[in-house]
Amino acid sequence: MDLDMGILQHRIYLCSQSPRRRELLKQIGINFHMLLLRCDPRRGMDVDEATLDDESAETYVRRICLEKARTGSESLRLRSLPPFPVLAADTTVSLDGKIFGKPDNAEQAADMLRQLSGREHQVLSAVAVALGNRTEMALSVSTVRFVKLSEDRIQRYLLSGEFTDKAGAYGIQGQAGAFVEYLAGSYSGVMGLPLAETVELLQRFDYPTP
Repeated sequence: MDLDMGILQHRIYLCSQSPRRRELLKQIGINFHMLLLRCDPRRGMDVDEATLDDESAETYVRRICLEKARTGSESLRLRSLPPFPVLAADTTVSLDGKIFGKPDNAEQAADMLRQLSGREHQVLSAVAVALGNRTEMALSVSTVRFVKLSEDRIQRYLLSGEFTDKAGAYGIQGQAGAFVEYLAGSYSGVMGLPLAETVELLQRFDYPTP
């Protein structure tokens, strides 16, 4: 009984709907509850993920991640939820300084994949933990090189639907893993949640980690 209570006392809120981030947290044994921002009727809780003029990929991903974490922390206060750490993350893809966010449709996804074909790009994943007035953040930057993609291969990938809701129009953990010729950095960061940085942040908040 005491062990169960201890486990329950150590938990966080995940401020993300990403199934990849849920899978990664489960992989390392982190006890979390989903915190969906858009469900609070008292205010517009969604974070506007539009880029600002002349904003670099690093500045962008840091800004959005911090906004998500702080908005999530404010949501706890509004809903009078128990004060556990709020974890938020954001991932973007950058090619030649251009930010590749989530495509709106298959046409946009195809255009992104054509540009990434045969090239190296960067995947930037920021993760933040907020509790009360305190927020800590870390950034993971990975370099990924794609093989040359034929138009037929791109179109077949689009039929899988995997590109939906993914920065750069691909998910490395799925069929697009076969596109990756080279990766330097964090595989979990390319998935959307750099685990080494996540564990380091949680330790700063005295959360027990593997």
